Amino acid sequence: MSVPLYRTVSSLSYQTQAGVFKLLLALIACVVLVSASFSQTPTPSPTPKTDDPQQKPTATPPEQERDLDVVKITTNLVQIDAVVLDKNGKRVTDLRPEEVEMLEDGKTQKISHFSYISLESKTAPTVETKSTDKTAPPAPPIKLRPEQVRRTMALVVDDLGLSFESAYYVRSALKKFIDQQMQSDDLVAIIRTGGGIGALQQFTSDKRQLYAAIEKVKWNPIGRGNISAFAPIAPNAPTRADTAGNPDGSAIEDLDQFRQDIFAVGTLGAINYVVKGLGELPGRKSIVLFSDGLRLFDRSDPFANNRILAALRHLTDLANRASVVIYTIDARGLQTLSLSAADNTSGMTPEQVEQSLSERRNEFFDSQDGLAYLSAQTGGIAFRNTNDLNSGLKRVIEDQQGYYLIGFRPDESTFDKLNGRTRFHKISLRIKRPGKFSVRMRNGFFGISDEMTTVAKQTPQQQLVGALISPFGSSGVGLRLTSLFANDAKLGSLMQSLLSINGKDLSFSAEPDGTHKAVFDILAVTFGDNGTIIEQFGRRHTLILKDTAYQRVLSGGLIYNLAVPIKKPGAYQLRAALRDEASERVGSATQFIEVPDIKKNRLAISGILMRGMPMDQYLKTAGASSPEQGTDDSAQESDPQSNPAVRQFRNGMALIYAFTVYNAQVDKATGKPQVKTQVRVFRNGQEAFTGKELPFNMNDQPDLKRLVGGGAIQLGNAMVPGEYVFQVVVTDLLASEKRRVVTQWTDFEIVK
Repeated sequence: MSVPLYRTVSSLSYQTQAGVFKLLLALIACVVLVSASFSQTPTPSPTPKTDDPQQKPTATPPEQERDLDVVKITTNLVQIDAVVLDKNGKRVTDLRPEEVEMLEDGKTQKISHFSYISLESKTAPTVETKSTDKTAPPAPPIKLRPEQVRRTMALVVDDLGLSFESAYYVRSALKKFIDQQMQSDDLVAIIRTGGGIGALQQFTSDKRQLYAAIEKVKWNPIGRGNISAFAPIAPNAPTRADTAGNPDGSAIEDLDQFRQDIFAVGTLGAINYVVKGLGELPGRKSIVLFSDGLRLFDRSDPFANNRILAALRHLTDLANRASVVIYTIDARGLQTLSLSAADNTSGMTPEQVEQSLSERRNEFFDSQDGLAYLSAQTGGIAFRNTNDLNSGLKRVIEDQQGYYLIGFRPDESTFDKLNGRTRFHKISLRIKRPGKFSVRMRNGFFGISDEMTTVAKQTPQQQLVGALISPFGSSGVGLRLTSLFANDAKLGSLMQSLLSINGKDLSFSAEPDGTHKAVFDILAVTFGDNGTIIEQFGRRHTLILKDTAYQRVLSGGLIYNLAVPIKKPGAYQLRAALRDEASERVGSATQFIEVPDIKKNRLAISGILMRGMPMDQYLKTAGASSPEQGTDDSAQESDPQSNPAVRQFRNGMALIYAFTVYNAQVDKATGKPQVKTQVRVFRNGQEAFTGKELPFNMNDQPDLKRLVGGGAIQLGNAMVPGEYVFQVVVTDLLASEKRRVVTQWTDFEIVK
């Protein structure tokens, strides 16, 4: 006999305007007024690994693959990654240590570490198929834990260098990748080189956020890209031959070259930023750069682009040490490089036309060479001369299925300087197995060990800002951020955020008067989708607690309540960072939120406010004459994790939820909307529970444009501890088929 995991308790108990609104106020009051409300176990650090170069080459057990540092350059170990293909281009996965030979500067090295790391996903791609029911609600995304991530990919769109045409094709390729090739255990970011650090520049498995980021990929009119792949030829446009010896013409050309250089360096700077963020993660990561090319070499002056070359050398060395492979895709596709309809050759001599075409070809090949150089230096592939950009992404995924991890002990002279300069050491891999093989790997390293690279101590402000702008969260202090969208008739749209702080991660000192003192700094910034700062908040707090309150903070933590007014619809992200003064540990958290345009009169739903409550306490509250009479702090104190900020519940609890529905259509005959609601619960992307569709109770709803509803379900005793997703589906029976269904979701956790 199967035991049901969930049981509907009462979906109508609070489904009135007055009842739910009072319940919302009661729940928020518990969060704001009760400071001891959160407990979280810090994430354990990975087990330290030894770098004994004398040990025999061994294969790495699969369960240890994720803890591997792919690239290491230390005084007693150089460790690199390599991909080996046979003559048919098929991946070779069964090589033995005695079948390969590692060379440094042409000298054979003794291999001390050897293993093949497989990154093939165990899950199928999460293809977005078109359902026959167009109103079927989409499933919420899976929230990945670090150990679940198989691939980390940064899709960098060089909008500083894309033409108008290329921007269109890049958007199409990205959408196809998200629809058909992205897998549920992929962590992906879509980053624009000219897009700052806005709300959409974040690594995520949430396709909703990635689709929003794709819509922001557009032609940048102030970048180095033209309307089409090439600037049209015109009779009055000076060629390089024309400007030779002409001061005015040279000035124009130099100014254009300087503009090209500045934006090229900007592109490399954006990639440099992403590489630094990826370096914080273990394992092998990848960057896919979509660009119309980077011109690194000037045929007329070999010394003209020193700024770009210096930035490129620094970038490739940084990428190698961070275990980041860079792939490049020329977004221009296959070009004929001949005259086009946009060119105007009237009044030009044949020599002038040929000179213009020659310069066009040279510029095209030079820009492709820059992309090829960038990928070759980091062990990646350059994809060019193809109109199917998505095929390049497919090849990248195939290339990321696995690699060899090989280590050797360097010579003592490896890190010695020559004439005061650090030497570059070339490395190569020779396959001794009979047959024809190709090897793709990093081609060398600078003689600087990881121990020799010293980082200047950051100021407290730099630590906070660094954690705030990083694509990845910092875990020195446990933070959890919950942001909800809501709209008020008078105040407009706003983002209500709850930031919970793990009290155990704060450093308390015992004071002479018996109190406990902690000092910490908080910095919070709300970004728009284009990097604009909407709101910012910073403050230093000195927390002095008596023993009882101190114990409550250790067991329950602290909660911040932040409200940010939102003037325009769109994508937003709140980023918060906290630094503990005594330990200098830093924690950060981010939350993505989409704010709909309420003025368009389309169906929308607010965020979901959720709290857990012991079943007997819930029944007492439901039986009270008003919700707030049955809501007190007893449940909060017995289960501090069950508040709306943390949402850590126990089996058997009542899960209470509340939300608001906006812009439901009104039936002209009855003067009331016709709305149904349904709740669903997911675990690991699989639907675990589906509630019945229930009609929305329209009684006591004074504002039919803002229908407040809610309900409760009981969490069964057979539920497995872990992370879950709770989804509310709202259907407006009077709306058009395209605008009939909206959904909202939030996560929660079952703990023992």
